[in-house]
Amino acid sequence: MSELSGTVTADIMDSFEAHRRELCAYTYRMLGSSFEAEDAVQETFTRAWKAYDSFEGRASLRSWLYRIATNVCLDMLDGPQRRARPMDLSAPSRPDSPLPAPQPDYVWVEPIPNALAFGADPAEYASTKDSLRLAFVAACQHLPATQRAILIMREVLRFSANETAAALTMSPASVNSALQRARATMSKVKPAETDAYDETDDNQRELIDNFVSAFESYDMDALTALLKADVALSMPPIELWVSGPDNVASFMLSTGSACRDSRMIRLDGANGHPAFGHYKPSGEDGLWVPWSITVLEMSEGAISGLNFFLDTERLFPLFGLPMELREPA
Repeated sequence: MSELSGTVTADIMDSFEAHRRELCAYTYRMLGSSFEAEDAVQETFTRAWKAYDSFEGRASLRSWLYRIATNVCLDMLDGPQRRARPMDLSAPSRPDSPLPAPQPDYVWVEPIPNALAFGADPAEYASTKDSLRLAFVAACQHLPATQRAILIMREVLRFSANETAAALTMSPASVNSALQRARATMSKVKPAETDAYDETDDNQRELIDNFVSAFESYDMDALTALLKADVALSMPPIELWVSGPDNVASFMLSTGSACRDSRMIRLDGANGHPAFGHYKPSGEDGLWVPWSITVLEMSEGAISGLNFFLDTERLFPLFGLPMELREPA
């Protein structure tokens, strides 16, 4: 790019930054990883900066950045690997099953902090958070990369067929055909429906407060009373998962008993779901250490998903959490 004054350069970069959160949400839906999404957005800005002389304003800056971001994601998705959730890979395990060895981080759909994916506009948050649900993002991973991009651009971002075609260097007819195939796949995968979390909803807020109280007191009767009959407990990067309130309680009282006397620190949310920084006892009085980013899914007024993401070395800094929790002196 030709040399520009510092003021012009700053103005251009500011114009890019105005789109960071929505681009991060888009690349996260494509890639299933917060870390890869942030890398993809940074690469998008780098490519956009280098190519800015060729941006002639025939499309909006937003559309142009989405085009670049899509190409970045397609480059990153050049391979058969797709991210998943434990329940996508195997049948539920017995609660007393031995824990298998952890799988690499690239196997799993990871959580994304609400702050990375949502802007300040409440209307935008309400209209897009459903498409950031863990179940929806995991379902999208079943689609080939180009179909994934088309589904997200057309049905989440509401791009026109012509805009989507321009971003992907395809014809509108090819875009529409691919969209139909993507819809057919998604209808077969059927991502689980979960309630949209609304902090102003007294019933939902009470449900989450009761969960925290039950978990921190390790009261399994109180905890299981809050769970749906088909609740799923999972712990990426471990493939094992269990289903049903009784199995959740059995797991918590056996293999998961190290979580007794845990502390839960409320987060601003992940994927539009309630989320916590989960600390477990260290063995030293008054000191708790990271155990998981815990993300709750809700359905029909009960908790339908207990997602314990155990990669705390990467995830706690992402969510702005300290690596230890001490009881005040």
